[in-house]
Amino acid sequence: MKRRNFLRDLAVGGTVLPWGARVFGGPAVAPAQTPQLAVVEGESPYLITKEAVAALGGMKRFIARGDKVIIKPNIGWDRVPEMAACTNPEVVKALVELVRDAGARSVTVIDNTTNEAKRCYVRSGILDAARAAGASVPFADESRVKRVALKGEWLKEWDILMDVLEADKIINVPIAKHHSLCRLTMGMKNWLGAIGGARNQLHQKLDQAMVDLTAFFKPALTVLDAYRILVRNGPQGGRVSDTKLVKTVVAGTDPVAVDAMGATFFEIRPQELLYLKLAQERGLGKFELEKVRVEKRKI
Repeated sequence: MKRRNFLRDLAVGGTVLPWGARVFGGPAVAPAQTPQLAVVEGESPYLITKEAVAALGGMKRFIARGDKVIIKPNIGWDRVPEMAACTNPEVVKALVELVRDAGARSVTVIDNTTNEAKRCYVRSGILDAARAAGASVPFADESRVKRVALKGEWLKEWDILMDVLEADKIINVPIAKHHSLCRLTMGMKNWLGAIGGARNQLHQKLDQAMVDLTAFFKPALTVLDAYRILVRNGPQGGRVSDTKLVKTVVAGTDPVAVDAMGATFFEIRPQELLYLKLAQERGLGKFELEKVRVEKRKI
């Protein structure tokens, strides 16, 4: 069953399947020796992204011919790439190319921005990079949302972008940044860009909201841009001096482990982040990296 067919009638009162259910396009079963995380360091954001996906078994492990694919970066802020407020456009470009090469029927890059959408898409460099690689890049607005039952422990229902609901597979592509409320924003926080409504209301219990959204969206793959990270004044920054070059991309099938690895770039222990502990308790993944199969490469 395709993800979009299952979700077509999923409105308030619907049913959400357990984590990893294949109708949501979760990662395919892989041999036990396949790494759950790939951590690749190098000079080119584009090349290390492709190498990280290759280390996990290649994009065809995640994307089937004919799939309708959403790539969900962070495009939230009117900032150039050097300020590390949005996902690096070269990371997005590499993923679009890989998805198209895997035989996807369509590839859409979308985010519900905080600043004005056109300015964010253009200044981040993502609009041009994604289009050049062959993706559709629509702007998100309230006309593109549908109220859906999330069945979360705290977040029971919310407005979700229809583009994301109708996808067969989702690739979550956050950037690693400091955040004034939850300390760090990475993959789990990035889901707030896949929803509409009064998102500031979720700040009442942001950790719990992040976990409920992660449980709902179930990405096929998470790719964390840690090429240049924002270490202060997040989530939007504004000065190059607030950033740090790490020159790394982390790709993984375990979204909790991806964020846990990202935390180490800030010298923060994963167990210090409440949302990672809550996510592990919900069975969404592991923050204890010693229990995760990790492959590290430098190119």
